[in-house]
Amino acid sequence: MFMVCGEALMDVFAESDTPTGMALDARIGGSPLNVAIGLARLGCEASFLGALSRGFLGERLVHALEQEGVDLAHATRVDAPTTLGVVGLDATGSPSYAFYGQSCADRMLRVEDLPADLDDKVEALHFGSYSMVVEPVASAHRQLVERERSARVIAYDPNVRLNVEPDQARWLETVDWMARRVHLLKISSEDLDLLKPGVTAIKAASDWLAAGVSLVVITHGSRGAVGFTATDTVGVQAQPVDVVDTVGAGDSFQAALLCWLSEQGLLSPKAMSTLTAQNVKHALDFAGSAAAITCSRRGADLPRRVELPAMPSRG
Repeated sequence: MFMVCGEALMDVFAESDTPTGMALDARIGGSPLNVAIGLARLGCEASFLGALSRGFLGERLVHALEQEGVDLAHATRVDAPTTLGVVGLDATGSPSYAFYGQSCADRMLRVEDLPADLDDKVEALHFGSYSMVVEPVASAHRQLVERERSARVIAYDPNVRLNVEPDQARWLETVDWMARRVHLLKISSEDLDLLKPGVTAIKAASDWLAAGVSLVVITHGSRGAVGFTATDTVGVQAQPVDVVDTVGAGDSFQAALLCWLSEQGLLSPKAMSTLTAQNVKHALDFAGSAAAITCSRRGADLPRRVELPAMPSRG
């Protein structure tokens, strides 16, 4: 089982002008929510740890998560409203975001809301996006990471959103703090450039591996992805696809990466430290296939297991 920790919100897409304004299409979203749903669609047990609004948008998020089979036993309900992430797409389908909500539900998870104990079935906890840098939820997440990192795999995707938290130093401090505690760090090349301008992927990965990360994965969009372990560097090509947009592609990649590691019996702190180059290649290929499917359709519509090729063995 996976526990995914972070925000759930509504992504709002501009559809068209109307006589009196603009038509908008609101869809469930938030990077951690996407990862939780992505895992569930791939046949993995997934639980969501986060705060959800009691308002009608929060109810819609709850309904969506329940429909997808994501466990909400550790979700907290609060009176604050749901964050809106307004999404604009450029000519290549790449998104830009504007977030509306400074005191919204997804920030309101507190230390006292954390479960006292986790089920032994929980293999890994995934963290990411702005819930790691805004309070009070960031402090709650850090406490959970400290508590669980020796017993379970900790996975992290920074998914930087400077329009939520513009303090770049805060993001960088968080990434460096997490790098000393996580087993899997996945980051896009765009986020790497934002946080460490002028630093190469090889140098960043080397530093994070030295800090204690077992597997660093840097995604490069249409140029594929590269995985780094203490002994190997493995690159894979992106899957060819007609891109509609890239919303949720990174989340789809992360969910599939975690799923592959779990299915192959490699999702434990000990196993993560002994990954072979072949392990990493198979994992990245599978994750890339999932991301490509997401890019082929509107919004964060992550694939189901039947849409993906059979998993390669650990080899």
